[in-house]
Formats: sequence, C-alpha cells, structure tokens
Amino acid sequence: MRIVLDTNVLMSGIFFGGPPYAILQAWRDGEVQFAVCLEILAECRGVALRLSQKYKGLDISSVLDLVAVQSRIVQATPMPMPVCDDPKDDIFLACALAARTRILVSGDRHLLAVSGWAGIQVLRPKAFVDRFL
Repeated sequence: MRIVLDTNVLMSGIFFGGPPYAILQAWRDGEVQFAVCLEILAECRGVALRLSQKYKGLDISSVLDLVAVQSRIVQATPMPMPVCDDPKDDIFLACALAARTRILVSGDRHLLAVSGWAGIQVLRPKAFVDRFL
C-alpha cells in the first residue's frame, strides 16, 4: 500500500513513539511504501535542519536519505487553484495525485478538512494504524 506522509507525521515517527512510529515500522517492514516529491523532501530537510540547530548533536539526515532512496519519488504538479486553507499544504495532495494513492496521513487540520477531495482520504496517524496496520 502506497501512502503520503505529512512532514509532521514523519518527524513524530522519528522522534516519538505511538502511531507515527508504528507507521515507520510498517514502512521498514515493507507493509507500506511512501510516496514523496522533491518539495516534500525539501520541507523535511528544512525541518531537520531547524531541529539540528535547536538540538545540537541531532542529525537525522541519514534517516531522510533512507526515506528518499526507499520511497517512490513522483513529480507533483502544482494545483491550479488552492484546495486547502493553507496553500502550502496542497503539495501533499498534489503528491498523492501524482503517486496515484488515495491515502494521506496527517494531523494537519487544513488537510483533514479537505479529506475526500479527488478521492484522497486524509487520515490521522492513529486512524491509519487502526484501519490498515
């Protein structure tokens, strides 16, 4: 099963336990495949850089490299018109469209509010784990 992960879910999975971590374990075990685009990878790297500046000695670049290598990388076409109240979140929907996946895992309220758009379900991490893992 191919899914798109919001950046915050990926970061929560790396640093904390709970459902985001269970999703990363399922990815590691080959139960799910991540779909990403270059814009999402860049956002993840930006968040990682900010975290490494805040928490000295923290380097998650190797994890992000693994995500980049082990994910399906797609070219997401920008939306002609904004879908989310926060247009920066539209990249996750565009990635899901490009990857032909119908599942986006996020806790972002802007993305959750448009669940169902173009057939894409936006699920909170716990809902995804409970339903699919």
